[in-house]
Amino acid sequence: MSTSFAVLPALIPDIKPVYDAYFAAFTTDADGRKILEILFPGGYTSEEFRKAHTEGTVAWLHKAESQYTWKCVDIATGEIVGMALCDVFIKPRTKEERAYPGIPWLEGEQRERADNVLKPLCEAREKIMGNGSYIYVHAIAVDPKHQGRGAGAMIVKELINLSNDSNLPIYLESSASAEGLYKKMGFVRVPEESARVVHSKSVLGTETDVEVPLMIKTPAKTRL
Repeated sequence: MSTSFAVLPALIPDIKPVYDAYFAAFTTDADGRKILEILFPGGYTSEEFRKAHTEGTVAWLHKAESQYTWKCVDIATGEIVGMALCDVFIKPRTKEERAYPGIPWLEGEQRERADNVLKPLCEAREKIMGNGSYIYVHAIAVDPKHQGRGAGAMIVKELINLSNDSNLPIYLESSASAEGLYKKMGFVRVPEESARVVHSKSVLGTETDVEVPLMIKTPAKTRL
């Protein structure tokens, strides 16, 4: 594994380059691109959109109580090459706090389509994790220009270390392309009888239905 990266908490000035890596990674991944198209049907590449997205993200960070953003930095160049976004749920939350929040920036059919994709994920997470304390990984992304160098594995390793240090399990919804990496690093797929999410091809606009690998890793007592 490459040792030329450092995974650090993202700072406010990092938000734009952190999400440069996010959008680049999700755009080049078939499953990720579908999610972006559903969340941002008006487009997500214009300078105007990115400015508004950055400002909105910074505003959210000023009031977020459990959400953390991480950056993966190439030590040789200082460039941000990847990111992770996760909630660390330590305190118990009410059922209302755990409820599906919806997509406030969408309306009508666009919001209904997004709800059809995201609400089943929220319901499965509630069924599996409930009101427990855990780390929920929203996204891990590496800029395609830097993929294959071990940055993704480095990010996952640091999140596993956080899990081990805090004694909190990690829960995430994988893409098909990333499932192998997670399994290699100790994650297991949630059994179908516990929860299963299959996105309809009619909602995603794909040729076939897409099953989402729901994955979990329990904490160990050693750091990687």
